[in-house]
Amino acid sequence: MWRRSIAGETPQEVFANMKAAVALPCCVLILLSGCTSWNVLALRPESLDDAQSAGSNTRLIREMAVPFGMFPIRVEAVGLVTGLQGAGSDPTPSPQRAALLDDMQKRGVKKPNAVLASPNTALVVLQGVLRPGIQKGDHFDVELRIPARSETTSLRGGYLLETRLQEMMVLRGRFREGKLLALAQGPVMVDPSAAGKEDRVLLGRGRILGGGVALKSRPLGLVLKPGFQTVVNGSRVANAINRRFHTFRKGVKMGVAKAKTDKYIELSVHPTYKDNITRYVQVVRAVALQESATGRMQRLANLKDRLLDPSTAAGAALELEAVGNDAADTLLEGIRAENSEVRFYVAEALAYLDRHEAAEPLAEAARNEPAFRVFALTALSVMDDYAAYEQLCELLAVPSAETRYGAFRALSVMNPGDALVSGEFLGEQFSYHVLGTEGPAMIHVTRNRRPEIVLFGPDQRLLTPLAINAGNQIMVTSSGGDEIAVSRYAVGEPDQKRAVSTSVDEVIRAIVELGGTYPDMVQALQEAKAAGALESRFEVEALPNAGRSYRRSGGEESEASESKEPGLAR
Repeated sequence: MWRRSIAGETPQEVFANMKAAVALPCCVLILLSGCTSWNVLALRPESLDDAQSAGSNTRLIREMAVPFGMFPIRVEAVGLVTGLQGAGSDPTPSPQRAALLDDMQKRGVKKPNAVLASPNTALVVLQGVLRPGIQKGDHFDVELRIPARSETTSLRGGYLLETRLQEMMVLRGRFREGKLLALAQGPVMVDPSAAGKEDRVLLGRGRILGGGVALKSRPLGLVLKPGFQTVVNGSRVANAINRRFHTFRKGVKMGVAKAKTDKYIELSVHPTYKDNITRYVQVVRAVALQESATGRMQRLANLKDRLLDPSTAAGAALELEAVGNDAADTLLEGIRAENSEVRFYVAEALAYLDRHEAAEPLAEAARNEPAFRVFALTALSVMDDYAAYEQLCELLAVPSAETRYGAFRALSVMNPGDALVSGEFLGEQFSYHVLGTEGPAMIHVTRNRRPEIVLFGPDQRLLTPLAINAGNQIMVTSSGGDEIAVSRYAVGEPDQKRAVSTSVDEVIRAIVELGGTYPDMVQALQEAKAAGALESRFEVEALPNAGRSYRRSGGEESEASESKEPGLAR
């Protein structure tokens, strides 16, 4: 019998499971996507999932409905890596080999057994995660490894051929496949520090940044709880959501919610939350089903009191965000609070309402409070306001590496076409950016989501003499002076050589011109740093971490995290 992940269940199956286990807390349906560096789970001081707004008779949507589609889906496959320069091996008989041979035959590969026997190829097992709300055409990371007992010694310099990703399992010695959900291919990035027999495990593992492409969009919605499944309630919930959120399709204004059955409400993603699906669902569930003007005024007054208490500010700010622009005045009273935690929660909610008053306190939080940094930068990235842009530009020059790079990513999400951060797609391999910023010189490279190199400061140079590698075929050498040789040596090809200055920018471009890939480039920079040939600060994936504790005045610790899927990791 097929093992099915909850992520693949239909709304009807979710309903059936809820009836069978009605005593279980509804919050078990809210899980964290396991996809990237900025994803975090909400553990606020006050529960954001209370049945009703505290101190109010107003019924919120979360009393009646739970999220659907918030589980990550793992997709897997067996693939073939080529270009290993003798480090590959002929795979032993196994279900993986049988599955790969079958796929090769379907693709019309001639003499597939001979291809597998080549020392330049290797069978690999790969997997990826389709995050909640992922849309058709979106990219995601793919991780791969050589199977146990494989004789392959290294995946460095390899390239994964196009591979079909599905939900899979082994049954009775054979791989059983589910629906085709994604494709994957691209250059394999191996830990640049791995070398020699002692690092064989690391050499047998790799990642393709953004190498997976989703073939289908994942549905997102709400499932009504037992006792509420009626057509009337479904319509009530959808109408309440649509009073708060709408989008435009081909110039036509449309609500984001649609009651599909008496149990299931389908949600379209509002553009403001397109990179922050979990917060979007939280806000949707905090929307009031129905509320009179008098009731709204009473609830706003109650929320104002809760907003000024650090222990309840997070939940109050989220509910006010769910109210929308009518709650802006109440939130603005909190922006002037003396307590920095209250100011942060208030500014975060105001940012999603695109109020310029949020920019300065969010930048302050990003600069001074590590526990709030990831959330502050994410909130700044969704704003369409020059005040937020200006604050992020100033953060590009601060001493903290994670704040500088986080600000860069926020600017990229805010406006990918902005000249400051747009950069270029170098050699059709990776995003490359040279920023004319102040502050100490720094080079940042990624190992998640997208291949990218960012130079903070344009005039960065390598020190000579040096001798470093950029993959299996390219060497960067200098015996001293101001000239560096970038050379490519490949079997069956004429040798190639470029003479450049010690400029890091020129060396990067020369490596790419000679066919170097992003993993090759990362290896060269890391070797240069290790050899003392790179004076600039060198950082890998320096992104703010979620889940850091915030210590309130008086010594009380608060878990300063929020359930969200920030877009800075796009």
